[in-house]
Order: sequence, then structure tokens, then C-alpha cells
Amino acid sequence: MIFKKIIDADKRNLYILLLIILLICTILFSIISGNSHLSPTTVLNIILYKITGISFGEISSRDIAIVWNMRMPRVLMAILAGTALATAGALYQGCFRNPLVEPFILGASSGASFGAALAIVFPSIFLPIHISAFIFALFAVLAAYMLSRQKGEINSVGLVLSGVIIGSVFSALVSIMKYLSEDTQLREITFWMMGGLYHAAWNDVYINAIVIIMCFITAWILSWKLNLISIGDEEAKSLGINPDKYKTIFIITATLMTAVCVSTVGIIAWVGLMMPHAARLLTGPDNRYVIPLASLGGAVYLLICDTIARTLTMGEIPIGIITSIIGAPFLIWILRAKSGRLFL
Repeated sequence: MIFKKIIDADKRNLYILLLIILLICTILFSIISGNSHLSPTTVLNIILYKITGISFGEISSRDIAIVWNMRMPRVLMAILAGTALATAGALYQGCFRNPLVEPFILGASSGASFGAALAIVFPSIFLPIHISAFIFALFAVLAAYMLSRQKGEINSVGLVLSGVIIGSVFSALVSIMKYLSEDTQLREITFWMMGGLYHAAWNDVYINAIVIIMCFITAWILSWKLNLISIGDEEAKSLGINPDKYKTIFIITATLMTAVCVSTVGIIAWVGLMMPHAARLLTGPDNRYVIPLASLGGAVYLLICDTIARTLTMGEIPIGIITSIIGAPFLIWILRAKSGRLFL
């Protein structure tokens, strides 16, 4: 029994190592890919030069601008967004003990969409798009949280239903904004809601990195408590864990990651739903491994989707379309591999 646990742990660590290697290869491939062809040597030389100041050979200012100012922030933003959405999905699914829960279940996407639409339609009155989307995403989740709170306790089913209600209200408000908008504003709202990394800049990377890394570390450190909560509230209480307290911590952590990510890249579906499933297929239900595996898988998946979105055609396809097209059959495959049939 002890040897089996050791072998299982080694296997899980091997999966994490392989995903890290795959992520590094995907990063290099993504930076190389594009309308302007660059060799791997040139890319690595530019990255080394910008980090250390040391250069092996000549580097043109054009190549530096392409790699460091355009592609690198976009690649890092894709990694951060994929990590945030996948980790948030794992936290929500563990808290609610529901495999169909995803990062936008509490109305964060609808709230962010309304905030972005408000800033687009009334640019001179309201805050910039990113800040407005972030504020309303947090407000939507807070409203759902307060609506479900009764006698000082939070009911999981009531919280999900409250999220659906709040999301519906904000979706209606987004429709009003679309009705009031001009043609160019309507187009901008639509593209924002489809998701995209075309506006990614270093400032966005810095802000997202601080919030997402801190939230990820918090989630990983407390992942063993999420295991106990996933068993059931009564079982968690019998083991000395306050489930309501830690559910609140996990929900706040997941919401903060989702809100800061969505405010920058828009609505990107499927990542937070299917990556925790893929991680559990590899490692089982232990969240100490599900969270890092899901986050790495989310980073790789979103990076691949973004590379396809910007290189498949001469223009750029919104990344939300790519994640949905690839995500649906991938989730069906996961379900078949996990259960031996399509539906459980």
C-alpha cells in the first residue's frame, strides 16, 4: 500500500514535469509563430538580451519590437489567463462538489461584460474598460454572495442560484447597452465579449501576475482543506475544518483571479470547465495535484488557442471562438475516457 502511494505520487510529479516542459516548448513555438518569421535562436537571444543585457550576435530593433513588445506580453498574458481560469474552475468545482461549475457561475462574466459595455458606450463618463469590467465583475459576485447569505450562513445551492439570477440581470443590462450603442460601439462590445489577447501589454501582465500568482499560491497551500470540503460539510466539520470559512476563502480567491483575468482578456469559455476534468483524469480527485495540473494545462491550452487565433488567417479570430470549437469535443472525449460512455 505504501509503495503504491509512492508510485502514484511519482507519477503525478512526472505529469507536472511533462506539462512544464510542454509549456516551455509551447511558449517558444508561440513566439516564433506569426506573419514575421523568426528563428528560435533569434528569439532566445532577444529574451536573454532583455533579461541580462548580454547578446550573442546582432539583433535588429524590429525583431526586438516584435518579440519583446508584441508577442512576449501576449504569451505571458495567455499563460496567466489560462492559469487563472483553470485554477478558479478547480476551486469552484471543489467547493460546490459539482463537476459542471465553472469560473463564471456566480455572474462574474455578465458583470464584467456590463462594466466593459458601460465604459465603451459612455467613455467620457465611466472608468476605462479594464477597470470598469473588474469592478462590476466583483460587484456581481458580491451581490450573489450577499443574496444567498441567510442567518450568517452560505448555502451552496442558494449561492449558485443567486449567481444565475445576478448573471441574468447583468445580461439584460448588457442588452440595453447594445441597444443604446452605435455601430462601432456595438462591434467593440461584441468583440470584447468574445475574448481576445490583442490588447495585452506589459502593464496588464504585471497587474495580472501579482494577483493571479498570489491567488494561485493561496489555493495550492490550502488545497488539502479543499479535499476535505469536497467530501462533504459534515465530514469536514468532524475533522475540525470550518467548511463555510474555507469556502468563502476559496470563492474569494477564485473570483479575484477570474475578475482580474476577464477584465483584461474578455470572456473566454471552456478553460475553467474542462481543465480540472482533464487534471482529475490524470491524477484522481486529490486537489493538491489537480490545481497545479489544471493550471499548467490551462496555460498550455490557452496559449495554443491564441497562437491558432492569430495565425490561422490574415486577420485575427477571437480566442473565445477557438476555445469553444476545440473545447466541446475535448470535453466529450474526457467524459468518454473517464466513464466509458458519453454520459454519466
